Amino acid sequence: MIAKEWRDDRGQTLPIYIWMTGILLFVAFAFFAFAQAASARNGAQSAADAAALAAAQDSRDELVEGLGLAIGDGDEWLDWLDGDKFTGAGAQGAADALAAENDAHVTGFGPDEVNGYPGYRVKIETNYTVGDSIIPGTESKHANAEATAIIKPRCEVAPSSDPEKVVEFDCEEGGSFEIDPEDFDVDDLPDASVLFSVHLAD
Repeated sequence: MIAKEWRDDRGQTLPIYIWMTGILLFVAFAFFAFAQAASARNGAQSAADAAALAAAQDSRDELVEGLGLAIGDGDEWLDWLDGDKFTGAGAQGAADALAAENDAHVTGFGPDEVNGYPGYRVKIETNYTVGDSIIPGTESKHANAEATAIIKPRCEVAPSSDPEKVVEFDCEEGGSFEIDPEDFDVDDLPDASVLFSVHLAD
């Protein structure tokens, strides 16, 4: 009698065990699918950030080059310190290149402005998909992201500065240098990162 009851209990427990195992497997696969999606989103955001920064850095280089050419050629060369006199001719190409390096491509690109600072807004889509999972459609789903990078001047000159005489630049983090338009060589300019910062907009 006792042995028969034990067999009956075992027969009732087995379906519950199978059911619970199925639920646990489903939950595990679901977590895996969400992890795949999160990984794809992170990769997309990294690609968007890199592309936006590359575009802004390209225009920062253009600003420094333009500043070097403008010094000694008229009295408006200090205007280049405002950080908005670039054409942005090579910015999208730089964004495309960095997106490609991160296995993505640019789907949207354009100038932007945040808190008065110029920059670029970039949208990208990954070349890879989220991958196969228990969630239908992920095998053909690409991740998308966008980012904005801005160019911010880091140096100031006294309002009374005469662009035809020696000008002293006071920069962030205590840096300073002087430029004499009458005795200037382009190598006298500091690194672009001293004159302008490039960073992602908040």
